[in-house]
Amino acid sequence: MIYINVKENESLDKALKKFKKKFEKTGVVKELRERQSFTKPCIKKRQQIIRAAYKLKMQQESGS
Repeated sequence: MIYINVKENESLDKALKKFKKKFEKTGVVKELRERQSFTKPCIKKRQQIIRAAYKLKMQQESGS
């Protein structure tokens, strides 16, 4: 359950924004999307390797 501390005279928009931010951090939506279709373990591993290589490339470019 997500709890949001709302101060007095705080607008509903701010409270809703806080809620959305906390909800995003929990990763519920991401997990639901992953569960909608099965991905083979070899495909997941390949995607992780591709992401890691991309991140490494970006770090090397920004460091130069």
